[in-house]
Amino acid sequence: MIELHTWGTPNGRKISIMLEECGLPYSVHKVDISKGEQHKPDFLRISPNNRIPAIVDPDGPGGKPYSLFESGAILIYLADKTKKFLPADGAKRYDAMQWLMWQMGGFGPMLGQAHHFLRAAPTKIEYGIKRYVDEAKRLYGVLDKQLAGNAFVAGEEYTIADMSIFPWAARHEWHTVNLADFPNVKRWYDIVNARPAVTKGMAVPYLN
Repeated sequence: MIELHTWGTPNGRKISIMLEECGLPYSVHKVDISKGEQHKPDFLRISPNNRIPAIVDPDGPGGKPYSLFESGAILIYLADKTKKFLPADGAKRYDAMQWLMWQMGGFGPMLGQAHHFLRAAPTKIEYGIKRYVDEAKRLYGVLDKQLAGNAFVAGEEYTIADMSIFPWAARHEWHTVNLADFPNVKRWYDIVNARPAVTKGMAVPYLN
């Protein structure tokens, strides 16, 4: 059974969604980042950058236990392990990979900055709010354009690219984005949100 070390953040929920979609058995190990548990030695042994999520697969490469951190790397690993949600080769594989990297390099970090300046900054900093909210809306525009001619982010197939982007888009209200302003994103969002595995994955970990 795969160990999932996680907390209730978009990056953590990418992995619980993928595990649910693949039907892989897993156990949840809560890492309460509000209490600094990501800095504990036991967690640092599997995630040296002290960030969630991380996994431990007892049946890793060569049949040996294997630990892995970084949500994008974990998604690729699980896709390759199960042969699901990432085409094996060719252009379709790279279509999915480039949108996964787009999320990892831009959509997640920039939205995270918007969340910080809107919700967590000790003082209201108008420059930071404008910079990152404007960038969030620009990125939603990029996504909306991509989805204008595609059922899913990387084409006609649902892939790990969708799973990586959805949990961040699920917090659109946090970065003051109205999905009605991005109709293609809204259509995609509603389709992905209705998937049973997404509903289950988004509820991990239960924080009450």
